[in-house]
Amino acid sequence: MHLLRLQGDGAPTERARLKGRPEMKFLLLIYGNQEKWDSFPAESWPEAIAKQEAFNAKYRETGELLGSYGLVDAANARLVRRKDGAPAVTDGPYLETKEYMASFWLLDCESERRAHEIAADMPWADTAPTEVWPILHDSAADL
Repeated sequence: MHLLRLQGDGAPTERARLKGRPEMKFLLLIYGNQEKWDSFPAESWPEAIAKQEAFNAKYRETGELLGSYGLVDAANARLVRRKDGAPAVTDGPYLETKEYMASFWLLDCESERRAHEIAADMPWADTAPTEVWPILHDSAADL
């Protein structure tokens, strides 16, 4: 399968794996809580959402953004275990924390440096950090 990626200047280049370099995937994470979200004036949300959607569209177009996901409030998270062969569901999240994972992005880019550049372009980057986690490996699709 021959895949192309558009880099920042718009010129198509072969993916890193076609150049003999391993593909690199990264997870970007931001954290928050309901108190943080409630502190934003309601009238500022449409502009903030539009900026985030523009960011998402920009990196989808380059082929570097594989997915972008927002999570519900932590009060809606559940823990699932198996008990006697059946799901045992309890309230979550497991850890007590002031902030929880609010959104995450899955990137496929040619280097960790590039993942850092994308994270720094996040609309919230001036006021809140974005964690960048290298992904160890993909699960084998043919097992």
